[in-house]
Amino acid sequence: MADPTSLLHQPNREEDPETPSNNLHRSLDQIIEQSEASFGWNQVLQSILVSLASLFDGTQTFISVYTDATPTWHCTSDSTACNTSSDICDLSTSDWAWDSVSSKTIISDWNLQCSSSFITGLPASSFFMGGVVGGFLLGTLADSSLGRKRLLVISCITMSVAAFATIFSTNVWIYSAFRFVSGIGRSCISTCVLVLLMERVGRKWRPRVGIMQFFFFTLGFLSLPAIAYFNRANSWRALYLCTSIPAMLYCLFLHFFVKESPRWLFMNGRGEEAITVLKKSAASKPIISELNSLLCAEGLRSKAAESTKSSDPYKSMKELFAKKWAMKRTLVVMVLGFGIGMVYYGMPLGVGNLGFNIYLSVMFNALLEIPSYPLTLIILEKWSRKFSVLWFCLVSGICGVVCAVVGDKQKVIRIVLELASFFCSRTAWNLISMFTVELFPTCVRNSATSLLRQSYILSAVFSSMLVSVGSSSGFLSYGVFGVAIFVSGFFVAFLPDTRGGTLCDTMDEQERKENMILG
Repeated sequence: MADPTSLLHQPNREEDPETPSNNLHRSLDQIIEQSEASFGWNQVLQSILVSLASLFDGTQTFISVYTDATPTWHCTSDSTACNTSSDICDLSTSDWAWDSVSSKTIISDWNLQCSSSFITGLPASSFFMGGVVGGFLLGTLADSSLGRKRLLVISCITMSVAAFATIFSTNVWIYSAFRFVSGIGRSCISTCVLVLLMERVGRKWRPRVGIMQFFFFTLGFLSLPAIAYFNRANSWRALYLCTSIPAMLYCLFLHFFVKESPRWLFMNGRGEEAITVLKKSAASKPIISELNSLLCAEGLRSKAAESTKSSDPYKSMKELFAKKWAMKRTLVVMVLGFGIGMVYYGMPLGVGNLGFNIYLSVMFNALLEIPSYPLTLIILEKWSRKFSVLWFCLVSGICGVVCAVVGDKQKVIRIVLELASFFCSRTAWNLISMFTVELFPTCVRNSATSLLRQSYILSAVFSSMLVSVGSSSGFLSYGVFGVAIFVSGFFVAFLPDTRGGTLCDTMDEQERKENMILG
């Protein structure tokens, strides 16, 4: 068994008072890295259970592509005024009819086909606005009182129950209200999943495990065309029923079988629980002995107790803006998130404006996300985060602008450009998400990632509105999306590269690490 005194440095009186905690933290970080270095079956199971939350998040995020769409229609009279290019708002109701059941989407169910773009775009915007509000209200709780796991459970329950309640909506206003609540619920899912995944494994496995969050989100996105196709003759309510019930059942597995992040447990004075979690992933008995010695160390107990003195749930958010370096990084990643989100959400939501088959176009977008994941892994392991994000943002922007300029008759060219722009935005989002986790310490990591996510979701509020307007002017949708991501990409120059670095736990430690690099 390892000697406890060999794990924790015993300072003399003449040393800097910060030195003991520095050495203590180095021991803590090293042992956590050693215990998480392997990736056994327990780690695999935990990672899959956590990542499943992103699958249900993906279905709720893009479900409005089908439930809020304007269905196809046909003429029912021999009137010369009625043809395929006619505006149904100018026709008599006796001259045309929907191709399917009148309750196929909310547009046909509540006769919104002639309503303003504000009304038709309100449900989607409400969902994303709920994500913005929920992120600011709940995001910091994962760093303070609730932790990563409990906030993830609460978020999944809120999202799935609100999605189920949506089927009882009787008009667009109630429907939008339920979508807003569902958006609040899903606001913290992706950030909690990503942080929980990356904090549970060592440096070697961090990029590979972190990518699981994006992969499962894509599976949810990809499942939508299949679910919608098999329910194409049914009401839009069937889609919410098929997606919400499995999500509610999943919440039970999440609550009983998923473990909390050991790093968060240590930082919040719950060392025994952290040791229990780490022991299950420890690769050897000597490491378990070191974990026991670490738990008994009085210095660690003092550090953990000190970190829990503040009862302010928004302490981590305040810390992000209290230090100049942290505030600069936070603002930069928020700008990047907004620009990337304009394309990532705007492109799939607006595929109906391209005149292409809605089932195939959504499926193509979802399928195109899959090759972005191995590409992201290669980039994270071999190349610079900064220049990779910049490159993908620029290419995505150029493709988006060209897509807006190409004429409506060039449907194939437009869909290819849309897919290229979407693929680059997806890859850029993968990179900046994992980049952000590495840029901030444990004490504020979830809050920083949440702010990135909220700027991302805020862009979806604007993009969903632009999609409604873009039905008559292509540049007001795809053109604006392209310009936004192109300009935002240049802001990555203000961030340091984190390739090959370790995760820090406190703000002071992160600052010392940066000073050592610069010095």
